[in-house]
Amino acid sequence: MTLKSDTAAIAEKPVAIVGYGSQGRAHALNLRDSGLDVRVGARPGGGGWNKAKADGFDPVEPGEAAAQAGLTALLTPDMAQPEAFADIREGLEAGDALLFAHGFSVHFDRINPPPYLDVILVAPKGPGDLVRREYERGRGVPCLRAVHQDYSCHAGSKALAYAAGLGGLRGGVIDTTFKEETETDLFGEQAVLCGGVSELVRLGFETLVEAGYQPEVAYFECLHELKLIVDLLHEGGLAKMHDFISETAKYGDFVSGPRIINEETRARMKEVLKDIQDGSFARDWILENQAGLTRYNKMWQADLDHQLETVGAKLRANMPWLEGARDASNKEAAE
Repeated sequence: MTLKSDTAAIAEKPVAIVGYGSQGRAHALNLRDSGLDVRVGARPGGGGWNKAKADGFDPVEPGEAAAQAGLTALLTPDMAQPEAFADIREGLEAGDALLFAHGFSVHFDRINPPPYLDVILVAPKGPGDLVRREYERGRGVPCLRAVHQDYSCHAGSKALAYAAGLGGLRGGVIDTTFKEETETDLFGEQAVLCGGVSELVRLGFETLVEAGYQPEVAYFECLHELKLIVDLLHEGGLAKMHDFISETAKYGDFVSGPRIINEETRARMKEVLKDIQDGSFARDWILENQAGLTRYNKMWQADLDHQLETVGAKLRANMPWLEGARDASNKEAAE
């Protein structure tokens, strides 16, 4: 359990959590269990409202939650944050803290907080379900901390206290800036974790199938076994991965990896980073939302219709050991 002194900087007034999705729910529950007075702001009758009530909170509308609090965490999705901020702005008083878990809205000027607020960031490096689960185990997910505005001269202490309430001090807190957190987060998602990996898997699968190999075998080799490698990387970096794979696999890594991921790939990565840094990606994503997400939904459906997905669904149906992981994923999506 977090020590009371760790959260003292934000304990004098309630903490408001606006948005009760995956991160919002985890933050609210962890902060409450750390001894803080938590107020949940949500849309009356909505999914977050009902979930908060089921968790023992007495939710109120976002503006009311912010008016009651000394620190308000705005944890709605990026594209919904400007509207949510408009709902809470009048409830924010001089010296209050406005907290984000991702710097997108502030860094790209979607939200321009008034100068009389502390504007801070605490970004747990894991999904909400993990943030909650690790806290309950007496551990914590590492967090990033940043200060954008320090009206009270105590903004950094407030951010650190909030991270403590989440359990983040147990995992470690790294100081950063809104710019660095936002740009590196977007780059990691696009170039490596989501965009990079998914394209690598898809192209590998297609290469084998087009060469005449069975789709089921291609699925196992290009997607299913990826988890084994990622787990090793996560647990012990490149060293542990190389220790646990075969000598043949290791040699293939050394001689063939650079043929696939090479200087041309690095050049494309730099282009992606430039689009993030100059705001091109943010503008494109904002305009896509304003246009009704037509292109986004088309690309999403193309992913769902790909042979990789249809073959994978059939194979995973025969893997009962995945049921626990599926249940956890479904639970997180529902939150």
